[in-house]
Amino acid sequence: MPHVLIVDEDLVSSNFLREVAREEGLSSVVVTSLRLASIQTTLQRPDIIFTAQHLGDGSGLGLLDCSGESSRMRVILMMADPNVDAVINAWRLGAMDYLTKPLDLHRVRRWLRELPVAAKDASQQLSFTRLMGDSAAMQTLSEHIRRVAPTEATVLLLGESGTGKELVAKEIHAQSPRHHQPFLPINCGAISPQLIESEIFGHEKGSFTGADRQHKGYFERACGGTLFLDEVVEMPVSLQVKLLRVLETGTFMRIGSHQNMSADVRIIAATNRDPESAIAEGRLRLDLFHRLNVFPLRIPPLRDRAHDIELLARHFLAELNSIHGTAKTLPESAIGLIRSHHWPGNVRELRNFVHRSYILSDQVIDVQMPEPAPASCYASELTLSIPVGTSLADVDRKLIFATMALCGGVKKRAADLLGISLKTLYNRLEDYGRHEKKSDDPAYISLENLRTTVAGSQTLPSQLTGDHGSRSLYGLGHV
Repeated sequence: MPHVLIVDEDLVSSNFLREVAREEGLSSVVVTSLRLASIQTTLQRPDIIFTAQHLGDGSGLGLLDCSGESSRMRVILMMADPNVDAVINAWRLGAMDYLTKPLDLHRVRRWLRELPVAAKDASQQLSFTRLMGDSAAMQTLSEHIRRVAPTEATVLLLGESGTGKELVAKEIHAQSPRHHQPFLPINCGAISPQLIESEIFGHEKGSFTGADRQHKGYFERACGGTLFLDEVVEMPVSLQVKLLRVLETGTFMRIGSHQNMSADVRIIAATNRDPESAIAEGRLRLDLFHRLNVFPLRIPPLRDRAHDIELLARHFLAELNSIHGTAKTLPESAIGLIRSHHWPGNVRELRNFVHRSYILSDQVIDVQMPEPAPASCYASELTLSIPVGTSLADVDRKLIFATMALCGGVKKRAADLLGISLKTLYNRLEDYGRHEKKSDDPAYISLENLRTTVAGSQTLPSQLTGDHGSRSLYGLGHV
């Protein structure tokens, strides 16, 4: 089902667009800021965005940066008082069209009615060629996908970050009898714990403060299709109980409702953590794990697919040449260097590396592999004093701030070291009431303070002491 994102502080226009989308049989979400819109594009990529020109936190044209990641996404700019310069600028930045308020019903319907065809064409492009590689590990994975896809079995994808778990989930959906129905991914670590139940199961109007309309959750919007629960270990334990009930009974209820609804959805879950460790830490319920672990699939890391590295590198370069109309080449001399690298960030890291090399090179790609970090990095000297009796919440807070200090404030590196997603890190920082490090914050732990070892202190985990320093601090593609 095509999805519509509406970004506007004007409730009249927002409600009008939402109602038209509903009449056309499309799902839609209304937000009032660029920040919320960016989160929504991550949770569920829209096929079209209607955005106001002026918002409280910036211009709606800023969403064109998100839409550029997908040729399927269209951006329509809404203007209360359009002028020639604004329209030209919108088109120059990539907007498909503009609308003048009050909105023209016929033009809105024209855009929405073109979406089903576009969405169908996109779904037909989910071909197995997206999972590239002919190594033994990939052949085994391909065979397992071929066998489980036609069934209704719940699949649990296990693999390191960057191995392509969502691509595998999409391939299972594409080869299943549900391939004509929606495939909806949801990052369980990217949604606030206060909102995730509403996002997954939906809510009724008036069920809580701010619930001014009925909201359909992912289980309803994915009806007949596949729901991909990425980073399922990040789901609050209290919600895991309700997810388990849905998996066992096939029914659920919206928040504020007493009516059971049927969940005709296939579940594919994924995690980059060790499930047994997550269970031991109390982050994953054992009964839910057994319910999800009907058909586990391990996604091989790139280091176990050495034969595929050249194929993938040349494929990524061909994509860039096609997009930019160039004919840059990857010399044979570079292949050996690329194959010899460990690629701790897996396929995502390789892709970023090829992109960066493409930008920095002329006709022939000049491959410059960075030196790995020495194992005896100064990080091994860092310790963090944790008095006995400190609450787990405070330990979590101190460790996150310490890791941010170690990484110089680079959130992507900090998230890698902590073993959590970037979205989860942002959510934690938002909960702590801080988005950027502030030297006058007494909770902020500086590198200088961390270097001081005190009696009874506990050493930071090995991820921070240099054992894996080359993975995050010096890994390719982590900016």
